[in-house]
Amino acid sequence: MLSAFIRRNRPRSEMSFLEHLDDLRVSLIRVLAVFAVGMVAALIFYEYVPRFLAMPLEWAKHPETSPIYFVLGRSDPSLAALPPLKEFTFMGVWSVLMYAAFGVGIALASPVFLYETIRFVGPALTDREKRGLIPFCFSALVLFLSGAVLAFFWLTPMSVQIWHHFASGLNMEVIWQASDYYGFVIMMSLLTGLTFQFPLALIILMWLELVRPRTLLKSWRGMLFGILIVVAIITPIGEPISLGVLTGILFGFYLIAVSIGSVLVRRKRVARGDRPNPEDDDIDDEDEDDEDDRDDDGYREARPTKPISPSPQAIAAPKAEKPSATPPPADGDLSSLD
Repeated sequence: MLSAFIRRNRPRSEMSFLEHLDDLRVSLIRVLAVFAVGMVAALIFYEYVPRFLAMPLEWAKHPETSPIYFVLGRSDPSLAALPPLKEFTFMGVWSVLMYAAFGVGIALASPVFLYETIRFVGPALTDREKRGLIPFCFSALVLFLSGAVLAFFWLTPMSVQIWHHFASGLNMEVIWQASDYYGFVIMMSLLTGLTFQFPLALIILMWLELVRPRTLLKSWRGMLFGILIVVAIITPIGEPISLGVLTGILFGFYLIAVSIGSVLVRRKRVARGDRPNPEDDDIDDEDEDDEDDRDDDGYREARPTKPISPSPQAIAAPKAEKPSATPPPADGDLSSLD
C-alpha cells in the first residue's frame, strides 16, 4: 500500500481503466495530504500566520510602511487610530485559526496539484504537447500568484481605506471583527488569483478549436463588459481606481490570449495538414456544395425551378380576340361583289 502511494508499480501506458482510476485516487490523496500538512503547520504556528495576514490592514493604516505606498496614498487620521482587531465569540477565534490554516494549505498544495495534473495527463499527450504542458502549468502558477499578490498588497489595503472613508462620512465608528477581516483577505486573494487564470482558459478553448480566435476578437465589447462585471463582483467596493486597473489588466490578458491562441491554432492546423486559418473551412464547405450539384461528367445539374404563376393583373385583363379569318367565296357566289 505504501509503495503504491509513493510510486507507480507499472507504466501508465500499460494500465487498465480501473488502474487509472486508482492512480487518480492516489493523486488526489497526495494533494489532500499536502493540504492537510499545511493546515496542521498553520495551527501549530498559529501566532505567526495571523500577523502576516494582518499586514494589509497595517498598510492601510500607515501607507508609508507599504512597499507600494505611492499607490495607496494618504489615509484618514481616524483610520490610524483604530484599535487592534477584536473578536466577540469563541467560535470567531476558531474561525480565524481555520482561515489562516486554509490559506496556508492552499499555498502549499497548489504546486503539488499542478505536478499531479502533469503526471496524470502526461502519458496521453504527444511529445510536442508534453513540451508545451510544462510552460503552461508554470504560467498558471505564476498568474495565480500574481493575482494573489496584487490583491494582498494593493486591493485589500485600498478597500480598507475606502470602507473607512465612507464610514467616516456617515459618522459611523468602525470596529473590525477579526474573523471578517481574515476571511476577506483570504477570499480576496484566492478569487483574484483564480480570475487571473481566465486567459489560459481562452487559450485551451482555442487550441481545442471550440472557438475561433477571430470570433473572440470580434466580440471584444461583450468580453470587456463581462470582465467589468466579474471585477465588480470580486472587488467589494468597486471604486473607480481598482475597478479600472484590474479591468485593464484582465482585458490586456484577453488580447494576449487571443494572439497566443491564434499562433497555436495556426501551427496545429499546419502540422495536421489543414489550412492555417480556421475560417478557410467555411470556404471548403461552399465548394463541396457546388461539387454536389455537378454530375459525373462535370456538368452542373439543373435544379428544378418553380413554375412561374401569372400576375393578378394578367389574370384580370381580358385577352383580345383575334379576328376570325373568312373562308374564300365559293365558285359562282356573287355576294362578295356587294
